[in-house]
Amino acid sequence: MNNPRLAIRYAKSLIDLATERNQLDEVNNEMKFLQAVCKGNPDFTAVLRSPIIPEDKKNKIIESITKGRVGELTGAFIKLLGVKNRESNLPEIITSFIAQYNQVKGIHKVKITTAEAMSEEMKEAFIEKIQSAEDTKNIELETAVNEKLIGGFVLEMEGKLVDTSIQRDLRDIKKQFMNNDYLHRLR
Repeated sequence: MNNPRLAIRYAKSLIDLATERNQLDEVNNEMKFLQAVCKGNPDFTAVLRSPIIPEDKKNKIIESITKGRVGELTGAFIKLLGVKNRESNLPEIITSFIAQYNQVKGIHKVKITTAEAMSEEMKEAFIEKIQSAEDTKNIELETAVNEKLIGGFVLEMEGKLVDTSIQRDLRDIKKQFMNNDYLHRLR
C-alpha cells in the first residue's frame, strides 16, 4: 500500500539515526542495494505486499536476501518494519530515504536519455554544463538509451524536463499538420 507520509517518517528516522551513528553513507549504500533488489525482482515486492503470506515467512525471505549484505543498523531497521507490519512499505521507504539522503548531501539526480549510449567525455561535458547552469557541485548522473528518440536527448532533473529529441520535433510537426495550422498560414 502506497503511503508517502509513512515512508517519509520512517526514512527520516533512519537518516537521523544513521547520522547520529556516523553510518549515513553506509546505510545509503545498503538502501541502494535493497532498491536494486526491489526493482530487479518484482516477485520480492509482491511477497512484501501480499496479505496472504505470513509475517514470519516474509521476515525469513528478507533475512535470506539481506544476510551479510546489510549492516546492523539497516538490519535492525528492517526487523522493526516487520514487527510493525510495515514491510510492505519497504520500497517506498527506500525511495524516500535515498531522496532525503540526496537532499542532506546536496546531491542532484539527473537522468539523460539518448538515442545511443553516451561516451564518458559526453557524460563529463553534460555534468559540467549542468553544474554551471544550476550552480551545483554534486551531480548523480543516470543515463538511459531509447532508440525511439532518433537523436537529441531528454534531460530530467528535479521535476524539470528538457526534451530536445528528434522524436519530439517530429511529434510537434505531426500535431501541426493534424491541426491544419499550415493551411491558415498559406492563405
